[in-house]
Amino acid sequence: MGGPLKILFAASEVTPFSKTGGLADVAAALPRALAGLGHDVRLVTPRYREFAGPVEPLTEFPVDTPGGTGTARVGRATLPKSAVPVYTIEDDLGRFDREGFYQAQGRDFDDNLDRFAFFSRAAVELPGRLGWSPDILHCHDWQTGLIPLYLARSGPARGRLRTVLTVHNLGYQGVFPSEQFPVTGLEWDAFTLDGLEFYGRINLLKGGLLAADVVTTVSPTYAREIQTSVHGHGLDGVLAARRADLVGILNGIDTAEWDPAADPALAAPFSAADPAGKAACRDDLARRVGLPAAGGPILALVTRLVEQKGIDVLVDVMPELALLDVRVVVLGTGDAAYEAALRNWTAKAPKHIAAVLGFDDALAHRIMAGADLFLMPSRYEPCGLSQLYAMRYGAVPVCHRTGGLADTVVDYAPSAAHDGRATGFLFEPCSPDSFRHAIQLALAVYRDPPAWRRLMSAGMRSDFGWERSAAEYVAVYERALARPPRGAATR
Repeated sequence: MGGPLKILFAASEVTPFSKTGGLADVAAALPRALAGLGHDVRLVTPRYREFAGPVEPLTEFPVDTPGGTGTARVGRATLPKSAVPVYTIEDDLGRFDREGFYQAQGRDFDDNLDRFAFFSRAAVELPGRLGWSPDILHCHDWQTGLIPLYLARSGPARGRLRTVLTVHNLGYQGVFPSEQFPVTGLEWDAFTLDGLEFYGRINLLKGGLLAADVVTTVSPTYAREIQTSVHGHGLDGVLAARRADLVGILNGIDTAEWDPAADPALAAPFSAADPAGKAACRDDLARRVGLPAAGGPILALVTRLVEQKGIDVLVDVMPELALLDVRVVVLGTGDAAYEAALRNWTAKAPKHIAAVLGFDDALAHRIMAGADLFLMPSRYEPCGLSQLYAMRYGAVPVCHRTGGLADTVVDYAPSAAHDGRATGFLFEPCSPDSFRHAIQLALAVYRDPPAWRRLMSAGMRSDFGWERSAAEYVAVYERALARPPRGAATR
């Protein structure tokens, strides 16, 4: 491995300042891990109205836009539990000063292309304004997809700088009407099959995938899946063409934040070496969600209530679950039809099913600690973090064999269970019958306490910290720096 690198992360959300999903967690945890390896890491992110945390005004500079010259105002914060600087971008027109990050009342903002084009231009300009020259500009998802294009078309001016684009979920691509193309500030030769054009529309993620020096995604299996028509969301051909530059690296988790031995939200601490406290956590969870204190194992989900997460598959097996000696806890929010179905089941089977429709971070920790089984019937899951949290907290996962779930959960089989490798139960296809069979198998093993303790212990002892993943990203950065810059196809 070479010497320390200078790395600028560009992300549309960063925990704890702004968060709608797992991207924000990765955008915070990975820079901390890289800094821990001795690299000079910094972040740039929009300063939304709801930005949580103190920001010190730093500088401002002009940004050319198709509508004229705008002003980027830069602030500085510090990533908690680190010395990593976080640079915030706001502007003189209030592009980010509104309720919501990307949408309001379920509807995307009409000017999202303008908002993130401005952010991308400011992110490209920022290092020069700081007198700092990064080696790598690491971009995340469609909101930063224009950054690799801007740099690819800048020619020798980019110098040593290389770009890495990470796809966290290919289902979100940043697609806009073609008449908005001038907002990008690019020449029309970028609106082609080899650039931003996508079935007559603009696709920011596609442009970034074609222009970035290296593309990564969040698990090895997902890297393979997105090259197929089933999971490629229309970009499978683009990704297959870039397969030599596409790398799948598993996300990690913050093992300090998610530690059942030291979690202040829990009724009692516990660990793989001393799991006794989990019983108190189970009782506390049942009390908090209104389920009977005495009863069978607790099966839990903490998830967005959307089709991707297989909530329809869960609803289809509810009639059987309501008749079994189990208790089911669901925490999440999402599609109105799924929320209504879960409310209905809570009313019909109040001694067996409790749905909390909303989100509560402390309750999420308590669910992981109190659950015996953690259910993830996701149709696709690029990496998934919930199964990692669950295993660390002794909740054995039951997951559809897809994406990062397939890469992180070792499927139960007698031989794998006997030698301590098995950590959960995988099923396929993503159907009610397969899901039902996996739950039944898990419950059968649960009734064998020594076998269940081995499963729990194997999951709790698994290493899903960020150090391993951070080292893999360093290898990707060095790989990008060893090559000539990409950009011929997008010029």
